[in-house]
Amino acid sequence: MKVKAIIADGNQLTRLGINAILQNYEDIEIIGEAVEQNQLLEMIDNFEPEVVVIDFLSPGYSIDTIPLLKSGKAKTRCLAITTEQSGHTIVTALRAGIDSYIKKDCDIQEIVDAVRETGLGSKFFCGQILDTIAKEQIDVEDLDLNQHSCEPVQLSMREMEVITLIAEGNTNTAIADKLFLSAHTITTHRKNIMQKLGVNNTAAIVMYAVKSGLVSPNKFLFSKPV
Repeated sequence: MKVKAIIADGNQLTRLGINAILQNYEDIEIIGEAVEQNQLLEMIDNFEPEVVVIDFLSPGYSIDTIPLLKSGKAKTRCLAITTEQSGHTIVTALRAGIDSYIKKDCDIQEIVDAVRETGLGSKFFCGQILDTIAKEQIDVEDLDLNQHSCEPVQLSMREMEVITLIAEGNTNTAIADKLFLSAHTITTHRKNIMQKLGVNNTAAIVMYAVKSGLVSPNKFLFSKPV
């Protein structure tokens, strides 16, 4: 299946650049480019994309565009791609309904991975965005959109896969090879997982995997030392 995406940016050069990048991947289909908010909303109604790649800070858009485009469109997910922003601006965007967030100076593979992961229903934050949030000491709970109860944080299927592979002793490079992602993307997933679980080392991730039944403790009891 292809991830159907719309590029929403008031800057023509940016739209052309993102389109040129994503057109090289067979599993991503660019079904349109939107110059401003009203055009974007009409395109979403007509084409029902999985992902909208949007710079909500560009001309023709605002933070208010996000809840409008997601209203009644459970299928459509939002990937923000902007320039450098403060942690508070990022959190405001996430609360408005942004699912994933990367920067315009991310490398090409990270941009592609972000589109793919968002289209599959995962949240994706590039390492720079996570670093900004940590640097400005923003409460990581602010990343949990639409969660205002005491319910536990939900991990995506991709994050569960990464946790399992980490617990099985795979390196980031090995996990990237198994999941056909970049090592940088796996590093980002690892950061997201540790923030969601409230842990800061691999041992704690392994313990979570065992307690959750993702891997059997027998694997560690009876495995041969390397």
